[in-house]
Amino acid sequence: MKKIAIGLVVLLLLSMTWTSVEAASSRIIYQGPSSPKVIALTFDDGSDGTNIDAILEVLATQKIKATFFLTGAGVNHHPGKIRRIVSQGHEIANHSYSHPDFRNLSFTQMSNELKKTETAIKNVAGIYPKKLFRAPYGAYNKHVLDGVGKAGYPYTIQWNIDTIDWRGDSATTIYNRVIKNAKAGSIVLMHTGKGASGTVEALPKMIKELKRQGYGFVKVSKLLSIPTEYYYYTVKSGDTLYRISLNLGVPMTEIIKLNNIVNPNLIYVGQRLKIPSKSTAPVTAPVEYYYYTVKSGDTLYRISLNVGIPMTEIVKLNNIADPNKIYAGQQIKIPRKE
Repeated sequence: MKKIAIGLVVLLLLSMTWTSVEAASSRIIYQGPSSPKVIALTFDDGSDGTNIDAILEVLATQKIKATFFLTGAGVNHHPGKIRRIVSQGHEIANHSYSHPDFRNLSFTQMSNELKKTETAIKNVAGIYPKKLFRAPYGAYNKHVLDGVGKAGYPYTIQWNIDTIDWRGDSATTIYNRVIKNAKAGSIVLMHTGKGASGTVEALPKMIKELKRQGYGFVKVSKLLSIPTEYYYYTVKSGDTLYRISLNLGVPMTEIIKLNNIVNPNLIYVGQRLKIPSKSTAPVTAPVEYYYYTVKSGDTLYRISLNVGIPMTEIVKLNNIADPNKIYAGQQIKIPRKE
């Protein structure tokens, strides 16, 4: 009888432990640690994504990576732009599907919003978003954190610098808000929609000034030192590490490192391997481009040299019949580098 009672107590304790893990609340984050001296630029993408191309061009020119919080509705509205975000190595995270106030949703509704967005991103870009959530309108309470945590999102990302760019403020106002409030660990909130055109203009100057002050730029997951996410793959008959790597679209070196594999040739049927979840399928997308406005004195040859793209590619993309006939003010599509 005593053994039965002890067993019941153990089962009860195990049950309590399991429940607490499953129902862990999402952790609210406003900024990262104060060292090192880095900042995370974040962009919320709604349904129109008007300024995504221009933002990506600035980020590429400045050679920095950012985090984009995507809505599923936006993903389905402008899939090409989402593929472009992913192909350029930026981080993507979950901003819900239809941008509702999560405080008014049930746990089931929250989960559906998050899962629909995951599916939309996977279908369009071939990968799943990071397990980072940003609440629509920044609106949250304990109910939201509990529901989001239950849905598998351990971090809810807020910000400590709000550019308020969505209301159409000027580039100067946006620039000043960021520069005056910047500090190590800052998370900056910006938007991709047409109302935030001031951000596009402010961004290059803002980044250059922050660099001058000694700041580096990182993705949110890096800012928070979130470890690599992974899922498990069970080795099947005939599998090799090389074949698994090709099939899952993950470099073999990453699988080896994550699993501490000493001899890549020694894997066995039934073995469970951790697979980095950042790249579950290759991204395929059409040729991407941005616009260059021809200036006085420009030639196609000079433009080609300046942007580092073969002239033949520019001619082909723009269907230019005579490369010698371009004019000031003309907008030319320039293929993006990989």
